[in-house]
Amino acid sequence: MNNKNSTDPAPARLLGKIPGAEPSARIDPWWGLVFTVIALVLLLIFIKPDPYMRILLFVRDGIWVTFKTTVISFVLVMVAGLFGGLGRLSKNKIINGIATIYVEVIRGVPLLVQLLFWYFAFPSLIQGVGNALKIAAFSNYLGNPIGMAILGLTFCYAAYMSEIYRAGIQSIPRGQMEAARSLGMSYAQAMRYVVIPQAVRVIMPPVGNEFISLLKDSSLVSVVAVADMTRRGREFMSANFIPVETWMMIALLYLVMTLFSARIVSWIEKKTGFER
Repeated sequence: MNNKNSTDPAPARLLGKIPGAEPSARIDPWWGLVFTVIALVLLLIFIKPDPYMRILLFVRDGIWVTFKTTVISFVLVMVAGLFGGLGRLSKNKIINGIATIYVEVIRGVPLLVQLLFWYFAFPSLIQGVGNALKIAAFSNYLGNPIGMAILGLTFCYAAYMSEIYRAGIQSIPRGQMEAARSLGMSYAQAMRYVVIPQAVRVIMPPVGNEFISLLKDSSLVSVVAVADMTRRGREFMSANFIPVETWMMIALLYLVMTLFSARIVSWIEKKTGFER
């Protein structure tokens, strides 16, 4: 009787045929690009610390502002987008109509224009209401730059996220809802416990892309007095008159952030994905 010992390579070959079990599938090779860009940044700082180290030190607070603005906006976008997507699927004509108008109008206005509206026009509207109603708190209202930037990004990107949620929910087979209802669940319970969890897994790739797009578009908040990385880079360039080095470093820092985010999104997709 032939007994196979642990050194037999056959089990390893069989394991390698399982999707996702190959050695190449365990480590995302694109992490190499992330580390290459990081190494390039460190090399520039090492070879020529003046001005690259000075640029990094000058904009480091802007990096935190960019990260904070993006993350807070994205969390709000996920929540607002869910309500927008459910509104688009609602059988109530009023709710559906409001959600549809919101999506169509917001997607038709450039993000930069929306940010300018929230920072300059919205506080003026609040002040006008305060003057009309004799409310001192409203009359003296001044918009917080970061708060208005987050509001503008959320209001804009939630419209796109609504469509992503809507498409994801519609991609779930109707039988899932019918099965949940046959078990005694209400419509809301079926959506909460059965349909939406599956839809979230389906929409993970486009949601990840939206996060990366939001991270890049957050550079537009620099026009509304937010001291993000782009604005700090502009301030450094204005004070030192070295545009090539300044914007090369800013571009590389954004590239590191976007590439790192893309790899995290890819990892989440693999963890939450499922075979159809």
